[in-house]
Amino acid sequence: MRKNKFSWLISTALMSSLVLAACGGGETEESGSDSEDEGGSEGDNAEESEDEDTAEDTAEIEESYNWTFVTEENEGQMQYEYAEELADRLNEKSGGQITMDVFEFGQLGTEVDQVEQLQSGAVEFAIVSPGFTGTMVEEGQVFALQFLLPEDQEQVHELLNTSEALNEDLAALYEEEDILPLSFFTEGFMQWTGSSKITEPADFDGFTMRTQDSPLIQKTYEEYGADPSVMSAGDLYTALQNGTVDGQENPIFFIADSSYHEVQDYMTISNHNSYVAMTTVNPDFYNGLPENVQSLIDETVDEMRDVGFDMQDELNSSLLSDIEDNDDTPTEVTELSSEQREEFRELATPMRDFYRENAGDEAGAILDKLETEIEEITGE
Repeated sequence: MRKNKFSWLISTALMSSLVLAACGGGETEESGSDSEDEGGSEGDNAEESEDEDTAEDTAEIEESYNWTFVTEENEGQMQYEYAEELADRLNEKSGGQITMDVFEFGQLGTEVDQVEQLQSGAVEFAIVSPGFTGTMVEEGQVFALQFLLPEDQEQVHELLNTSEALNEDLAALYEEEDILPLSFFTEGFMQWTGSSKITEPADFDGFTMRTQDSPLIQKTYEEYGADPSVMSAGDLYTALQNGTVDGQENPIFFIADSSYHEVQDYMTISNHNSYVAMTTVNPDFYNGLPENVQSLIDETVDEMRDVGFDMQDELNSSLLSDIEDNDDTPTEVTELSSEQREEFRELATPMRDFYRENAGDEAGAILDKLETEIEEITGE
């Protein structure tokens, strides 16, 4: 993967959240004298007021901490910029007592390596894609079910923030594997790119599709007629360039920044799924922290829900034009019609039964509850 060329977009997305950050700082009890010197000057009172505001916005952290935060993406991409912003907020809220070293994808190994490092406690924080843990927490493959999540990103955002099936039931299964999810967030709709045009299931015949290590993802593409090939993102650009695989799926911002469109002739706006990632910590590390530090982490992760959503929205909305307007390596962009999407949906929907039967003991209960939650949000 290549370094990004659009860091300024991140700054634009984050600027809109600065006011919210100022209003949403850590709330601690005020300290100091209950009485004021009534003879003090206006300047003294202003200075005292400023000091009180600072005390309110800065948590009293007695120890100093330095933590490691690994991501599956590079500088300028969604996960890395999310992690940097979370780290900056924790540093500010703690009065400089908490610092975090954020690592790009590949600096500490593959996606699987990073998960293992989190589980062992070698790193404290990680952004994890459930697709790379599908053989560990089988129920996490619920995010691989295409045409399940709402077709509106605002509704996806609401679901990920409020779902009991995800934030309680599924999260508990990850915690049993020494992965504690603090939040789930969307990186935007998934789209297809290919060496040939994809507008109907027949277009997948003889097509080698790169997938994450999720049996359900692989099974879905087999139902479409494709030949799935599990591969790390670090190897994908070269594999597309050499024709080792014919296509892949990712949000628009990741396709653009990773330059996959430069080695793919076609992109399909399919919106067949949303790319969901998890902000996670090592549970032994987290549970061993003082309560006020845990609260500060929870508060900051909660703030990042809306910040992260705005971030992905800005990136995915803005970068489609980079692909469409690239004359040096042109990519034909096609958006599926409702009828075309329905053809794929008919093949993907039976995968829900496959998930219930093959994705762990809790799969059926989690999916049933999640489907009910989706219906309540979408009204369908």
